[in-house]
This record gives sequence, structure tokens and C-alpha cells, in this order.
Amino acid sequence: MTVNGSAFLDSNVLIYAFTDDARAVRAQQLLGRSPIISVQCLNEFTHVARRKLGMSWPQLRGAISDLRALCRPVLGLNEQSFSEALRIAERHGLSIFDSSIIASALHAGCETLWSEDMQHGMMIDRRLRIANPFRTEG
Repeated sequence: MTVNGSAFLDSNVLIYAFTDDARAVRAQQLLGRSPIISVQCLNEFTHVARRKLGMSWPQLRGAISDLRALCRPVLGLNEQSFSEALRIAERHGLSIFDSSIIASALHAGCETLWSEDMQHGMMIDRRLRIANPFRTEG
């Protein structure tokens, strides 16, 4: 599956979009570009939204509904994506959770994965660049 010109968003970008943090504006701009996410991103979003943002279950369902409408497609997890995530984790020394997101971004044919938590500028398989959307060059 290739979604030409689309970028992939990490779960931390999704979280900022639902906060009063200064980074919320940039996160919301990226969401407005119809990015791609995965079920792993929604899993991580759910965990942080409940634990750190204190969202109730109805609030969380509403936020996830919004994300599913804005982010098309939402990629699923399967044995193939898990195997790819294992390869990426081993090769690059990343967590299986980050590697699962990277595997989905590669599967979608994305060229950019927007993430605050991963190494800015890192290239994966010479096809996917990790970029921090909140970084100010200088």
C-alpha cells in the first residue's frame, strides 16, 4: 500500500493536538494534512490520554473518532508488520513500539515520520526520514 505524498504521525504528535501545550498548533496543522497513523498510534494515544491527560472514556472515544476521521488510512497490525518491526528494532536499536510505527510508515510508502521522541534526521531503509515537527533549526 502506497499513499503518495502522505506523512505518518507518531502518537506523541497526536497527544499534543489535544493539549494546551504550545506544540498543539503545529500538531493540529499536521493533522489537517490527512496524515497516516496506525493502530499502534491509537493504542499509545489511548494509554497517554487516559493516564496523563485524564480523559474520560467518552472524551477518549470522541478524540479517537476525530483522529480516525482526520487520519486516513489507519493501518492495522498483523504478523507481517510485527516481523518487520522486529527487524527494525534489532537493526536500529529501537523499541518494538516505535519500530511497529516505523514498519507501518514504511508499508504505507511514507517518506516522513513526524515524531518528537525518535531521533531527528534518522533514515530508515533509505526511504523513511524521522523528523521532529517541533524542532526549530538554528
